Parts: sequence; C-alpha cells; structure tokens
Amino acid sequence: MVDFLLTDEQREFQQLARQFAAREIKPFAAKHDETGEFPREICKKAWEAGLMNTHIPEEYGGLGLGSFEGGLIAEEIAAGCTGIGTAMEANNLAEAPVILAGTDEQKKKYLQPMTEELIFAAYGVTEPGAGSDVASMKTTAKKVGNEYILNGQKMWITNAGVAHWYYVLAVTDPGKGHKGMSAFIVPRETEGLTVGKKEQNMGQRASDTRSITFDDVKIPAANLLGAEGDGFKISMGAFDHTRPLVSCAAVGLARSAMEAALQYSLERQTFGTPIFNHQAVNFMIADMAKDIDAARLLCWRSAWMIDKGLRNTKEAAMAKAFAADTAMKVATDAVQIFGGYGYSKEYPVEKLMRDAKIFQIYEGTSQIQRVIIGKQLLAEMKVPARV
Repeated sequence: MVDFLLTDEQREFQQLARQFAAREIKPFAAKHDETGEFPREICKKAWEAGLMNTHIPEEYGGLGLGSFEGGLIAEEIAAGCTGIGTAMEANNLAEAPVILAGTDEQKKKYLQPMTEELIFAAYGVTEPGAGSDVASMKTTAKKVGNEYILNGQKMWITNAGVAHWYYVLAVTDPGKGHKGMSAFIVPRETEGLTVGKKEQNMGQRASDTRSITFDDVKIPAANLLGAEGDGFKISMGAFDHTRPLVSCAAVGLARSAMEAALQYSLERQTFGTPIFNHQAVNFMIADMAKDIDAARLLCWRSAWMIDKGLRNTKEAAMAKAFAADTAMKVATDAVQIFGGYGYSKEYPVEKLMRDAKIFQIYEGTSQIQRVIIGKQLLAEMKVPARV
C-alpha cells in the first residue's frame, strides 16, 4: 500500500532542518552571496546539529540515514540558501563512493573522522574538457610498485579549496574506455597536488568551486577504491544515491521562490486589486505549486527506491531533470511577477534565479538526464541503445 505519511523520526529531521535554515542560513544568505565567503561557521553549526554527513554508517560514527531522509533535509536547507546548502551537501557526494565501495579500513580512515570533527571532502570527476562526456577524461593514474602516480586536472570541483581529501576518477587503462577508469581517495596534503583560485560563479556564490591539478602525485595503492576499472561504475552508482538529494534541493529553491512570489502578489496592487487576483499572475503561481509538488514526488520516489535496494537510475534522472527545470522556471517566473523589483538585488528572487541555473548543469546536465532516461527505457524494452 502506498503511504505518503512521514514517520515521526523523518518529521523531526525535517523540522530540525527547517528551523536551522530559518535561524542560521536565511538571515546570512545575502551576505555570503555578495561576498562569496565560504560559510564555515554555518557549516560548523550544521555539523554540530547533526545535519551533515548523515549517510555515514553507524559503525563509523554516523547516523546511517537513507537518501529519503537526506532529501528531506536537503529541501529545507536549500530553501534557506542553495549556495550554503551545496557547501554542506558536497560532503555527501564525496563520501558516497567510499560508503559504496570502500574497505573497512578506508571507511575508518576517511569517513569516521568526519563524524568526530568538521572535515570537508570533494568529488573530483569533471575536467576542463570532460564534463558530460566522462569518456574524454585525461587525468591518468599509472601504477608503479605499490603506488599510483596521478597526472591531470579537474575543474569545477565543489569544496576543492576547503577539502581534506578528494574522491578522484582517473584513467588507468586508456584502451578500455570507461572500463579503464579507476577511483582513488587523494589526501589534500599530498605532494604535487595544487588547488586553483576560487571561481567567481553567477550563482551559489557561497560554494567554493576550484580546479585541482595533479603533477606526479603519488598515491598508495591502498587508496584505490574497489578494483582497477571499477571507477566509472562507482562514480555513477554514487549519483544514484545523491541525485535525489540534489533534486530535493532544487525543490527547496523553487518553494522559496514561489512563497516570495505569492507573498508579493498579495501585497502589490494594480488596477485597484492585488495582482494575485489577475488571472495571468494567478495561473503562474498555480503552475508553480503543481510543478513543485510533482518534482517533490519524483524526488521522494527515487530516494525511496535506492533506500529499498532497488535500482533507481532512471527515476533519479527523472527527478533531477524535472526538479532542476522546475527550479529554473519557478525562479524566472517569480522574477517576472516581481517585475522591475525582481531584477533588483534588494529583493530575494534575483538571487534565487541565479542560484537555480546550476541545478540544470551540475551532477549531470538536464540534457544528460534525458539521455539516461532514454537509455533506461530502451534497456527495459531490451532494445540496443544507439544514443
């Protein structure tokens, strides 16, 4: 039987995150957007409140929460500020491959300390010439004795400037395509690793985004995740767990934009009546509400499936594409409802529109999500994919 009721524990996490966002995030969102300052103190409070690293298994000191609970938290935090939310959420993406494929020793060494103090990590896959086309990756890892030597560059890496360690995907066998990619844990202090300058992004400016360069970086063989050639599979498997969370964050942003637009439409008057009473505006807000609810339900389904041990690749892609596109449309329409005021930094929807765009790009573009959906549909029909 389908049940949309949250458990008492789930409601507690949702309420905790909502109150935290209202108290610790929203009042400071504009400042961090203006300055681009990394929200370390806010993250520290979130860590102390138990709102970070929530998926680390209990045996390593974590809460062992599922993607569903993580999604509830992500929506509420994002409703406060997605830039600050991304700074918090980046840990989950970096940790996911280690949770999925790490040995007991690797989990004790890299996951457990994150429950003992505020530590950041980053997910390093994207490159200057390899974003959606992961097969074009140029970063290499060559095994020499009991070490791997990394060379190459990663780009647009969230939390790169504050991370203590990185999850890195590199090519170990160029002749095998994506089956020749391997995954590694790379500590920040490793010699030959250089972190670039902070990128000045259009939105989510509180997030720390930088390049990472590897110049003969020596990594112990013990830092290989899984076996050689497992890297692509591990990386994509991590997305099945994290895309529902990112999608929920997009819902949180859209919700904030709708709430701002609704409130403004009840206050602003034209032709002697609040603009909400004009059908053109009323319909825009009605569309916002229905699309946000639809996006949330897609997010919840994809998170529920992975928590139940079911493959959710198609459903996670559906949630990501729909929620990201919804966030962009709702934020854009909110600016339209505000009119000239919406184009001003003095009002919140301008920031929300800038912040929304990245949801259609990171963790797989909206176009790539559609490619994934199409391939999964063909696989279900047992038709060979040609896309």
